[in-house]
Amino acid sequence: MNNYDLIIVGAGPAGIFTALELLRKSSKTTGPRICLIEKGKPVEKRHCPKDKTGHCVNCKPTCAITTGFSGAGAFSDGKLSLSYQVGGELPELIGEDFAQELINYTDKIYLEFGADPHVEGVYEGSEIKEIRKRAIQAGLQLVDCPIRHLGTEKAQQLYLNIQNYLLARGVEMLFNTECDNILLEGSECKGVVITEKGERRELRADQVVIATGRRGADWLEKLCAEHNIAHKPGTVDIGVRVECRNEIMETINKVLYEGKLIGYPNPWKNKVRTFCQNPGGFVAQENYDNDLAVVNGHSYKDLKSGNTNLAILVSHNFTEPFNQPIAYAQKVGELTNMLGAGHILVQRYGDILDGKRTWAKELAHSNVRPTLKDAVAGDITAAMPYRAMVSIIEFIKMVDHVAPGFAAPETLLYSPELKFYSNKVKMDTDLETNISGLHCLGDSSGWTRGLMMASVMGVLMGRKLIENHDM
Repeated sequence: MNNYDLIIVGAGPAGIFTALELLRKSSKTTGPRICLIEKGKPVEKRHCPKDKTGHCVNCKPTCAITTGFSGAGAFSDGKLSLSYQVGGELPELIGEDFAQELINYTDKIYLEFGADPHVEGVYEGSEIKEIRKRAIQAGLQLVDCPIRHLGTEKAQQLYLNIQNYLLARGVEMLFNTECDNILLEGSECKGVVITEKGERRELRADQVVIATGRRGADWLEKLCAEHNIAHKPGTVDIGVRVECRNEIMETINKVLYEGKLIGYPNPWKNKVRTFCQNPGGFVAQENYDNDLAVVNGHSYKDLKSGNTNLAILVSHNFTEPFNQPIAYAQKVGELTNMLGAGHILVQRYGDILDGKRTWAKELAHSNVRPTLKDAVAGDITAAMPYRAMVSIIEFIKMVDHVAPGFAAPETLLYSPELKFYSNKVKMDTDLETNISGLHCLGDSSGWTRGLMMASVMGVLMGRKLIENHDM
């Protein structure tokens, strides 16, 4: 007899909502036996020392911001995008109408567990037309997307509520536990190999779900190569986090809350987009494996700064013979970290155009004061690939038509901002891979980007486990 009916690797939104939907919809009187494996900590023990030290101390063995119950996204800005047009390519697999239906359903679950009922970005006044007109004139697409903002601090309580719900219904949770590999017998997945408290052991299950998020995208990529899990290299995003005064983004912040803009700037016409906009937010550092420091943004419900930050990401799609997009992005990040002596680099936009580095004393005299206090002033162009850097500069000029002053000399650019979700696992509409008993969900699967769509994929997985595997 197997240890479990279901093993879930990764306690981010995709894994959490798989278990949640399975428990809510299962007709079994005893309920399915579920084990949730997470390399980080329970949500109530996820605390970043930077709150007290004022700087990143590079926690070992895991970063409290990127790992632990609820995953990385909930501890950054905690935003739920309520439109199928945002959040990855899952709608291409299951259909746009069904994807939107699942978003609406999943949103109600978030509300049940304590999400703020207020929705941002549903303003319908004349200002939205003016923003859209400016975007069209600049050659940009404005994506309408209502946002439910959980807030970094409020999300922690919401996910604690979900964690307690799952525990109360018998889900076994193994925290501070590494999943080393999957167990295969022929072309069937029979379980996983874990390391818990320094001891390796096997756990067996009828079905295995891997939902390791962006944090585990490179691990899943290696797993796919080792076990011939059908996949293809996908898109990798390389970019910067931009920070400017709230006054510059005032209209967009009020009307849209998060203005999602997409463009294809000259000369290469790579897709460039804004992502994760944080009005009154704070720029933050996250640490990945091999001491890779990347930049992100936090947005609290109550604590506010005088700045708005957002990501500008350049999408890279590689062709043969290259098939290591995640490694490529990591190298960009490592080089940037080297220049910053292990810290995030920050540079003024005007200095980039003038071909000079930024000095700390110059930042001290600017209207835009960095909210990431331990960022190192320097020259991000010495590490950023030429194609990406030019695309970012041209895109900033385009956005300046929509939000005048965005391309001001003192606008800050932090680097590196990297998104690791490039390994796209091949699956059918039942979320089945070519390995029987194995399913790959969320951002690490390459199909989703962000909290809501990863949660939606988990809901769908829970339903499919009931329909197809009698759970």
